Amino acid sequence: MSWGIVCTVKAPLEAIERFAAYHLELGAKRILLYLDDDNPQAYESLRHHPALRVFQTHAEHWRSQTRPSKHQTRQAANARHAYRRHAGGLSWLAHIDVDEFLMPLHTPLSRQLAALPEACWAARVRPVEALWHPHEHYFKAMTNARKQRQQETEEIYPTFGAHLNGGFLSHVAGKLFVRTGALKAGAEKVDYRIHNVFIDGAENPGQHELSGTELCHLHATSFEHWMAHYRYRLAHGVYRAELKPNRPHAEGGLTLNELLNTLEQSDGIDGLKAFYEEVCAATPALLHRLEAHGLLRHYDLALESARQKHFPTA
Repeated sequence: MSWGIVCTVKAPLEAIERFAAYHLELGAKRILLYLDDDNPQAYESLRHHPALRVFQTHAEHWRSQTRPSKHQTRQAANARHAYRRHAGGLSWLAHIDVDEFLMPLHTPLSRQLAALPEACWAARVRPVEALWHPHEHYFKAMTNARKQRQQETEEIYPTFGAHLNGGFLSHVAGKLFVRTGALKAGAEKVDYRIHNVFIDGAENPGQHELSGTELCHLHATSFEHWMAHYRYRLAHGVYRAELKPNRPHAEGGLTLNELLNTLEQSDGIDGLKAFYEEVCAATPALLHRLEAHGLLRHYDLALESARQKHFPTA
């Protein structure tokens, strides 16, 4: 039961190598990398690896006359392109980002995927978000049941939890493995998006939770790392203004965009630091609260050792 990954990536070569090497260690048969920027070093360094397929998608290399302005639209277009043109020989294709790392808990991914019923075309992997700690590798999880999740979130994050979904700064939907071969099986259209797939208009047909695997998301691994991406995410990414609040405005809810802008306007960088400290830093108090709810994870991804193994000249 072979599987592969498609990823639209804009990152330094070293980060791409760590992402690819880690998943090759897990057993990925093929990794399809769509370079979202003009990164000739990455293109030349990676394109000769037998398990990688590397595509340039910036500027004139885009596949049609008009390159979409939103990166979310480009991500979905690249996922569809990979599924339609380059998924041959794979049984399943996962669409994840360069800061996301699949973590099978007890059973290899190939066996988990092989155990899914034939009617399942979409297998969802739920995320866990990295916490900052100077020495250890902690992650926070969340409960899928929405009502329980909100109650737990407000208990775990007492100041800001009311405005957060599971205490996460990024997505809680997770990402999908999609079974390949839908078009050969008679489907007319496969619309592979960031968090869902539509096959002839049916959303995530036969979806199962791949509960034996978690998706480790290194979204904000330090305050400096978070701030380096903060402005872009606020304007164009996962904190952008158009997204809905966790609870309606009429019930006192704020979008993450509104919350962060309010904190910055009232307290400046100190307000953002206070937010990060409560939500993203592995303080003893937060670790205790997460553990009490069964939502603390401790994974060492060993990214650099995997990179040195698969890219020994790095």
